[in-house]
Amino acid sequence: MIQPPPLEKNDQVAIIATARSITEKDLQPAIDLLKTWGLIPVLGTSIGLQEHQFAGSDKERAEDFQNQINDPKIKAIWFAKGGYGSIRLLDLVDFSMLNNQPKWLIGYSDVTAIHLHLQNMGIASLHAQMASAIETRSASTSGELKKVLFGKNLQIEYASRHTNHVNGEVKAEVLGGNLSVLYSAIGSQSMPSFKNKILFLEDLDEYLYHIDRMMQNLKRSGLLSQISGLIVGGMTDMNDNTVPFGKTAEDIIFEAVKHLNIPVAFNFPAGHVETNLPVMFGKTAQLSVTSDRVRLVF
Repeated sequence: MIQPPPLEKNDQVAIIATARSITEKDLQPAIDLLKTWGLIPVLGTSIGLQEHQFAGSDKERAEDFQNQINDPKIKAIWFAKGGYGSIRLLDLVDFSMLNNQPKWLIGYSDVTAIHLHLQNMGIASLHAQMASAIETRSASTSGELKKVLFGKNLQIEYASRHTNHVNGEVKAEVLGGNLSVLYSAIGSQSMPSFKNKILFLEDLDEYLYHIDRMMQNLKRSGLLSQISGLIVGGMTDMNDNTVPFGKTAEDIIFEAVKHLNIPVAFNFPAGHVETNLPVMFGKTAQLSVTSDRVRLVF
């Protein structure tokens, strides 16, 4: 797996929009944050564009993305906003330059489509808070992101007594992201191998029966049987029907994996939650789950 090098002071970081539109004003807190880190923010041409809900046309967004990948002065690419749209660019962008000129690509949620594509190419990426709304997250969200970008070791440990934890320990590469986006990539050329991987999942604003449908697909397709560990982050603002489904999102996920004899951790501090800590996809990590603590060390 190719891992991008750490950032250094005065490195340039591009902020681009691959999904929904966003303005420079909305990104000012992220711009200011990068400057306090000693980095130079560079706004892509997609910032400020709008075509319906998107930040410009697919062609405009893809061209901006391609230019930032190709530019040797850009050392990291920070995605501005999620929503929907990144998957539409995968076949319009040539990612091959990252093989010889790797750089951290940073984002989550809709950016899961890009993460999966990169993992399939053997390139590590960073599941972390978008540039937008960074100021609404906890101090540790941005603090841990800075540490990772500048090459510090990443260790996440928290107390959790979730009833569905499965104790155990495993060392493996981590991949995954937003469950809905991952589900949409199944069967495509962007889908990486799940074999002996630690799978991370999170989601937002989904119906519980949708969660069940997606987990049943992962189970019946044989993907879940290949993983060696599971981490579940925020399953935030779930919806139910008038007649309740009868299980929480965590219950649904646990039901699909409880027979696998692998470590399973819930309530991981990542996803659409106030503390959205970075997770290094494509990098080997040690996952340890006990009755009261979860620890992930890269």
